[in-house]
Amino acid sequence: MRIHRPLADAVVGTLQEIFLNKRQADRAIEYVLKSNRKWGSRDRAFIAENTYEVVRWWRMLHYVIDAPDTLNKFHFWQAFGAWQLLKERHANSEESLFRLPDWTEFSKVSIPKVFARYEEATKIRKVIESVPDWLDALGEEELGEEKWNHELPALNQQAPVVLRVNTLKTNKEHLQDLLGDEDINSVLNNELPDALILEGRPNVFKTEFFKDGFFEVQDAASQLVAPFLDVKAGMRVIDACAGAGGKTLHIAALMENKGRIIAMDVEERKLQELQKRARRAGAMNLETRLIEPKTIKRLQESADRLLLDVPCSGLGVLRRNPDAKWKLTPEFIDGLRTIQYNILSQYSTMLKKGGKMVFATCSLLPSESEAHVKRFLEEQGDKWELLEERRTSPADEGYDGFYMACLLKK
Repeated sequence: MRIHRPLADAVVGTLQEIFLNKRQADRAIEYVLKSNRKWGSRDRAFIAENTYEVVRWWRMLHYVIDAPDTLNKFHFWQAFGAWQLLKERHANSEESLFRLPDWTEFSKVSIPKVFARYEEATKIRKVIESVPDWLDALGEEELGEEKWNHELPALNQQAPVVLRVNTLKTNKEHLQDLLGDEDINSVLNNELPDALILEGRPNVFKTEFFKDGFFEVQDAASQLVAPFLDVKAGMRVIDACAGAGGKTLHIAALMENKGRIIAMDVEERKLQELQKRARRAGAMNLETRLIEPKTIKRLQESADRLLLDVPCSGLGVLRRNPDAKWKLTPEFIDGLRTIQYNILSQYSTMLKKGGKMVFATCSLLPSESEAHVKRFLEEQGDKWELLEERRTSPADEGYDGFYMACLLKK
């Protein structure tokens, strides 16, 4: 086992930023990678992958090293070291290989204790699957023990990199060939007409094809949402929780740049990012609007299609954002449920009669998803009809955990 000191320093420093200074994992990793231009692709991959792995398995590693609640930098060194040992043990059965560099930071890492504590952890679901007590209890309560046991391990698997081909500029066969020429290999997905699933984790953002707007990075489940809306060229569509606009741009491509898309959000910075991405993608049929008190009223009954991809816990995308499970709280999710239903009940007025609305979340919890649609239909069922709903399963399909419901306004 060979570990280079500067790379280990970078991982441990990033972990401290995430857990002690509460920085988002992706931003903390991005910052440290930009701090040393001399690192090669392998160095950068080691830092990013090991940081995400320790974050993903933090509770298990915390248990394995028997760390206290109050942490200092040496505990992160111990967790990093324990993770290297566990990976080595999983990959190779020769005990002679189980050793760490003779560094002071690893002096308290006992190999027999690490393996013994790990065996103990395998008997405690919330520890071995590395989730907080409250989340383990909530998942079992809402999904049932069998379903939660089925989905939980999948949430700890590294998600594949999936591209959505921008059909305003190219097609997937052509892009697959172009990327192949750059030694970036991919496979097609029969269910997703515009998707390429990459082999490995190459940095596609450095390619000219990304800069030219030939694709966006977008998970398979997320790529199902825009087609679920059943948009047609020439329609007037509102994406009312657009964020940085991944689904907005997909809608623009499906509409072939014909018609009008209004992308809305409460954060101006996200809409500015969407405008930048739209220019790169060649999406010419959209405008952005900041949501203000009178915005919804002004757009009443104006849309042929309405997308409500509401703010949620993100428990369906923990594969991509493992640090979220350490930052979320039950109280925060309670607040989100109120926001979600308010958006559904108030924003739905922007849809014309005869129009279709999609309500979507990237949460596994029915209380953030199906329960809202059920309540909405109970309260306004004389005006609405549920046409179709769908859930994606990280365990069964390998997609992120999304929920989407398509409703018709009578």
